[in-house]
Amino acid sequence: MAGTPLEAVRPFYDHVGLELDPAERGRFVDPAKAVLDARHQLVKSGQGDCLDTNMPLDSAAYDKAELDKSLKLNEAESGESAIVVATFMALGEPHRMQWKLKKVDGEWKIADFLSVTNEWAFSLYQCE
Repeated sequence: MAGTPLEAVRPFYDHVGLELDPAERGRFVDPAKAVLDARHQLVKSGQGDCLDTNMPLDSAAYDKAELDKSLKLNEAESGESAIVVATFMALGEPHRMQWKLKKVDGEWKIADFLSVTNEWAFSLYQCE
C-alpha cells in the first residue's frame, strides 16, 4: 500500500471520499479504524450516517482543480510514527489538516486525522 507517510495520505486527496469505502479499511489502524467500523455498522443498520462528507478536506466544499493546484503535503517521520500535514485551498479558504500515522507490518497506516483549521479530530467522532 504505502511505502512512505505521504504515499499513505495522498490517495485521500486524489480520490475524495476514499475513507468511507469499506474496501479501503486496510489503510487505517485504531482509533480511526474503530470510528470507520462503527460508522459502517450504523449505515448498514439503516440508521443513517455519523460522519461529515469530505472529512480529509476539513468537510469543506471544494473545487477539484483548486484543490489539486494548492495541495501541499509535508511529512515528519519518527520511528514507527509519522505526521503528515496537508495544506490546501477550498473555495478560496485555506485549510490545514494533520494526519497521524503508525507503521504496521512495514506499511504506513492512518491512526487519526484532525483539522488544525476548525479544531476537530476524527478519532473523537462517536458513531453509535
